[in-house]
Amino acid sequence: MKAVISSTGLWTPKDSISNEELVESFNAYADKWNAENAAAIEAGEKYAMTYSDAGFIEKASGVKSRYVISKEPILDPNIMAPRIPARPDDEPSILAEIAANAARGALESAGRAPEDVGAVIVACSNLQRGYPAIAVEVQSLLRTSGFAFDMNVACSSATFGIETARGLIMGGQAKSVLVVNPEICTAHLNFKDRDAHFIFGDVATALLVESDDIAPKNHWEIIGSKLVTQFSNNIRNNFGFLNHCAPEDDGLNSERGKMGLTDKLFTQNGRSVFKEVVPMVARLIKDQCEAHNIDPQNLKRMWLHQANLNMNVLIAKKVLGKDVELEQAPVVLDEYANTSSAGSIIAFHKHSQDFKAGETGLICSFGAGYSAGAIFVKKVA
Repeated sequence: MKAVISSTGLWTPKDSISNEELVESFNAYADKWNAENAAAIEAGEKYAMTYSDAGFIEKASGVKSRYVISKEPILDPNIMAPRIPARPDDEPSILAEIAANAARGALESAGRAPEDVGAVIVACSNLQRGYPAIAVEVQSLLRTSGFAFDMNVACSSATFGIETARGLIMGGQAKSVLVVNPEICTAHLNFKDRDAHFIFGDVATALLVESDDIAPKNHWEIIGSKLVTQFSNNIRNNFGFLNHCAPEDDGLNSERGKMGLTDKLFTQNGRSVFKEVVPMVARLIKDQCEAHNIDPQNLKRMWLHQANLNMNVLIAKKVLGKDVELEQAPVVLDEYANTSSAGSIIAFHKHSQDFKAGETGLICSFGAGYSAGAIFVKKVA
């Protein structure tokens, strides 16, 4: 018995925010904040906020725009955050709803009925609640059979979810497993932080992982995988039911001590992340290529985590020993920004149709934790 990827699904919000729109809003907020805190800035108690710049954002990250669930409040200088209305408990939660939307696409693509699915895994960075599990709600919305559970490994949630699904199939727990990645990343992003306000977007992806004896003729065999973690505080989000209250002063600035910046939203030490994660991921890929007797040069495509264009370019260069064309390591973060665990799956979903039988590729994640996952796949039929 082998585990394979039978299909993928993608749900994208209807609204998008360009860098120019985001920067206009941020700079208006900066003017407002500086005016309100003029006396404290003059006294040296706080630092003046500086403007953001659309061109710099694109050059530094590769991001040009991002899809969002709640556009107007994010761009309102008086709010600068998404506003997603709470729903009654007898209505589908927003995270389960977008997860189910992506999952339906994967089911339709594979010609699979919901009742044929034996397990649902919701694997994402930001779960809407502690319990009941979002995955069990998705199971109910789709009317799949079997069982469901949530899991979180930040930006590596999708690859860890794929490997977990493979284990469930190999262990006989299910023949067909939906791995769904609903990522409302704007909810954990501080849009008042000049260093990070442009990073994330919202989306949902899904993969159908199945036993090869029931998979459709056109599928992807999982030929190897490796998961690794290594603790680091360089990417962190402390929001949770034990510490969800934020300080009264949520002003943003690179000088966190003087600004009273809460760490209940996304924070990162970008330079350290770049320096430490790039060699870690490149080494993981090369080691696993060797372990599975795969020549890296024979990887037709690497669907890498979509966090930063410069990181992806350098990882690909370290693996292949040469400059890599975007066709070999496609980018979707220019349109979607960083969508956490969903990024590599969007790239796989959008840039895999040209594969022929026998050609191989790599789905690779890396992010907070640190965590990294490498899933090697081969096209069948």
